[in-house]
Amino acid sequence: MGTSLASVYRKTKKGVTEIETRANKLVPRLRSALILVDGKRNDEDLRKLILAEPDATLKTLLDDGYIELIAVQTVRPPPPPPPSPTEAAAAAQAAAAGQRAMEELRRNAVRTLTDLVGPMAEAVAVRMEKAHNWEELRHSLQIAQDILRNTRGAAAAKEFGDRFMPPGT
Repeated sequence: MGTSLASVYRKTKKGVTEIETRANKLVPRLRSALILVDGKRNDEDLRKLILAEPDATLKTLLDDGYIELIAVQTVRPPPPPPPSPTEAAAAAQAAAAGQRAMEELRRNAVRTLTDLVGPMAEAVAVRMEKAHNWEELRHSLQIAQDILRNTRGAAAAKEFGDRFMPPGT
């Protein structure tokens, strides 16, 4: 969602006079809208305040000389609202579940690697246990897979990769 342009209007001398004297007897809809024009609110803000036909109302006031354009502003959309407590709790639960899944996969991968390779797997097993995120764990799992390929053969390496490597690696 990008930026947009908004027009800012102010009352002309004719508009100020109409508010003060009611000389031209504007219909209530136009008079109410004219009162809202203050030189600060842009047309987006005025559209929210003018209840009936805001675009037509502003055009009529402009065409009849009651208001004039004084500026065009760049309007940025408001930032998205922060997540609700429910959404934040759900995100925290999802993150915790992802962390638990990584820890379980890591634990099983270390056990399987040490069962298959023995003490030669100690260095990479320690590295896997220290992994703090999926990227670090993925890298250690690739090293473990290479060790298995060299010690137990391609079939064992493939089986390990199929079981423990995150999809897409």
